[in-house]
Amino acid sequence: MGPVEPAIGAGLAAALVFGSSAAVLVVEIVALRLLAPYLGLTLETSTLVIGLALAAIAGGSWVGGRWADERDSRAMLGPLLGTSGAVVAATPFVLRGAGSAAGGAYLLLAAATTIIVPGLLLSAVTPIVTKLRLASLAETGSVVGRLSGIGTTGAILGTVLTGFVLISRVPVTWIMVGLGIVLALAGLVVEVGRRRRGGIIAAAVVVVGGLGAGVAPSACDAETAYHCAVVEADPDRDTGRRLVLDNLWHSYVDIEDPTYLEFGYVRSLAAAVDARFPTGRPIAAHHLGGGGLTLPRYLAETRPGTKSTVSEIDPGVVDVDVERLGLEVGPDLEVRVEDARLGIRRVESGSLDLVVGDAFGGVSVPWHLTTREALAEVERVLKADGVYAANVIDHDPLAFARAKVGTLTSLFDHVVVAAPPEVTEGRGGGNLVVLASDAPLDPAAWQSEMDALDVGWAVLDGARLDAWVGDVSVLTDDYAPVDQLLTPYATRS
Repeated sequence: MGPVEPAIGAGLAAALVFGSSAAVLVVEIVALRLLAPYLGLTLETSTLVIGLALAAIAGGSWVGGRWADERDSRAMLGPLLGTSGAVVAATPFVLRGAGSAAGGAYLLLAAATTIIVPGLLLSAVTPIVTKLRLASLAETGSVVGRLSGIGTTGAILGTVLTGFVLISRVPVTWIMVGLGIVLALAGLVVEVGRRRRGGIIAAAVVVVGGLGAGVAPSACDAETAYHCAVVEADPDRDTGRRLVLDNLWHSYVDIEDPTYLEFGYVRSLAAAVDARFPTGRPIAAHHLGGGGLTLPRYLAETRPGTKSTVSEIDPGVVDVDVERLGLEVGPDLEVRVEDARLGIRRVESGSLDLVVGDAFGGVSVPWHLTTREALAEVERVLKADGVYAANVIDHDPLAFARAKVGTLTSLFDHVVVAAPPEVTEGRGGGNLVVLASDAPLDPAAWQSEMDALDVGWAVLDGARLDAWVGDVSVLTDDYAPVDQLLTPYATRS
């Protein structure tokens, strides 16, 4: 008797293992983007998605091995790929529907289903293909090791391709629909190879379904590299526009009147600038985070000659600003597509009057912008009388806000906070604005300017601020649990 031939060719085996492993990681990364509008772009969301994906991989490897021993392995491959493709193509619509229905009550169930089902089925491919490639026990090690390496390489490519290429060029809806179609076509090819009419028809139905999902309308005006962006017209103000990123209001822009400031925290920031610097005097400013660029537009209008530079990480948001919100850049207003922390490193020491911190991922400030090391860079670029002004959002008991202020007081000689009275009195959450400088600040002047702009906020400074902050840990690059501090269940230090 001659040697036994493997039940599947080496090239097809490698392609199936490589592709299915890559697809699992694409689904995992895109799922983070789809869930962020509803759960926030937080450590908890990332942990949830990674945990579900790992559970799917573990379950798929286990179940796939059992199936390979107990069933017709070759007959399972087409249905596994086709079913995975159907679920993947439907994922954007299922998650958005669950996030919008019944207050999001079914979102976690939908997330678990749309991550675990394709992850488990695709992860079952590797042990099944491995069994089909084994012709003798003597080559077990080489076959298992080779296919394991190919699968890991596929997972790496899926991660890199999604993070560095697809997310920046293709809307997440189309990534998932396209991947679903590719998986369905792969299942169709496998079934054609087996010449099973029923399998071919089933795979064709999946392809048609995926194409149908692809033409479903998106709720976004633009799917950027980081957000689902929508521009809403203000029904009460003809020229007013709201920039909504992932279902959260990020900016309000009057496309004809840059001096109109809708949000209280923006009026508080404007009041801080007017209290610090003589009326109409041009200043040099750097903005960490862009959004709708409301404050840079205000400074350009009220202080002609002001030089503003903006670090905005999302190029899609900048495109929306230009195309839908009337943004005009030029010598006095430069927008750089870059990470804000990397951007501030490029700024010359002692060159700025003002640095504004207003960068958010969902409702959370990116943790690496909150640390003592990051804020030391801010202090470095400010002039002797320069001011750092930061917008902060927090919930009761305001653990993050107090940690942020405590971190600033460890660096700057003078720190002042303004917020709605109910926030500083511990009766709720919302926006706060923090000012920090190495030169004395004038809380009374800030309060007067806020009153003139009808902000309705109160200033907290001196001993009252020290008592409000309490004994908090300084945020550092080594310890900055921003997401945990922001939860409503965070406990006071």
